[in-house]
Amino acid sequence: MSTDPQHPYSPAVVAAGLVFVSGSLPVRPDGTIVSGGRAAVDAALEQMKERMATVGARLADVVKLTYFVTDLSLRDAANEQYVDLWPEPRPARTVVGVAALPRGCEVEIDAVVKAP
Repeated sequence: MSTDPQHPYSPAVVAAGLVFVSGSLPVRPDGTIVSGGRAAVDAALEQMKERMATVGARLADVVKLTYFVTDLSLRDAANEQYVDLWPEPRPARTVVGVAALPRGCEVEIDAVVKAP
């Protein structure tokens, strides 16, 4: 459970044999926001992996991701990332265009993962 009043949610929750991973922004551990297409998408995924690790989940067990992006051209970066990280059949995925994201980020990723 989170004790940070700025982030009053769990990084990941296990329920019904699945892990639900909270939205992950492209933010480095020092708080720096990563921007710029593939770099931002990769940084958001790194944060997602850290959140998955809090419950022992692995990237190989991802079954569904949702990308929230402020520019739909980031779909191309998401496609590149998918091809690089997952063999076929790849996880299900949704890309949703949004007006804005927290901290001015250009991407946020959440996931559903098979529980360890």
